[in-house]
Amino acid sequence: MGDSRETLGPRAFVTGFPIKHSRSPLIHGYWLKTLGLPGSYSAHEVAPEAFADFIQSLKNGSSGFTGGNVTIPHKELAFRLADKPDALSRELGASNTLWLEDGALHATNTDGRGFIANLDERHPGWDRHGTAVVFGAGGASRAIIQAVRDRGFKEIHVVNRTVDRARELADRFGPRVQAHPAGALAEVMKGAGLFINTTSLGMDGEPAPQLDFSPLAADAVVTDIVYVPLKTPILTQAEEQGFPIVDGLGMLLHQAVPGFEKWFGQRPIVDAALRALIIADMDAH
Repeated sequence: MGDSRETLGPRAFVTGFPIKHSRSPLIHGYWLKTLGLPGSYSAHEVAPEAFADFIQSLKNGSSGFTGGNVTIPHKELAFRLADKPDALSRELGASNTLWLEDGALHATNTDGRGFIANLDERHPGWDRHGTAVVFGAGGASRAIIQAVRDRGFKEIHVVNRTVDRARELADRFGPRVQAHPAGALAEVMKGAGLFINTTSLGMDGEPAPQLDFSPLAADAVVTDIVYVPLKTPILTQAEEQGFPIVDGLGMLLHQAVPGFEKWFGQRPIVDAALRALIIADMDAH
């Protein structure tokens, strides 16, 4: 006989295409169990051509869901289809968290908050310098740049192989964000207190370039949004060069907190047991 809590409480989802590798059900399932709350959270693969219908079923109540998470490739469309996207979503043009409230579909983006919360937890004081280097200008960099800017950083240097992509981000996020080609990396790293890899370089055993972190401030923090492997080649290089590092797993864990609170009514915590659970799952796959 199934656990009755799963049928009595709110139902939430994560959707993407593909979605089978998502660890979100493990995260939210852990919180439901440890907090003793009724409800369920499940993965639902939805193809791009079917996503608008999926959202319509959420809005009209026929899906039975209270809300959910949205991942690649649906974040931009989720924003556009939401009734009430918040200011974060509007600036990003993308949403990853949806919930029904007063008959309307609300949307936000928690990626940036997850990124900041991870750094606050793993390396307090990471923001003392006020100059950051963002390596990469893909979709993943948007929420990072927004969050670092909103934290109060005065200069954010976006370095990308295709400088036009970086310029688009500078135009989007304002005068504190500056665009540079890859060849300018060493120059813009001088004295910076934070280095963020937002590219997929080094993911799942892929090669990563050799980087010299010595131009950074002596106590600069190096972080990577990739979390498979947990210690990426870029983080390994930085650590070997004497810099403190913060892995990307905490971003995944912390970005899940606001949605859970919206759907299930309690604010969960990211603890060592949850982190260990996800690492064990990563090791098993």
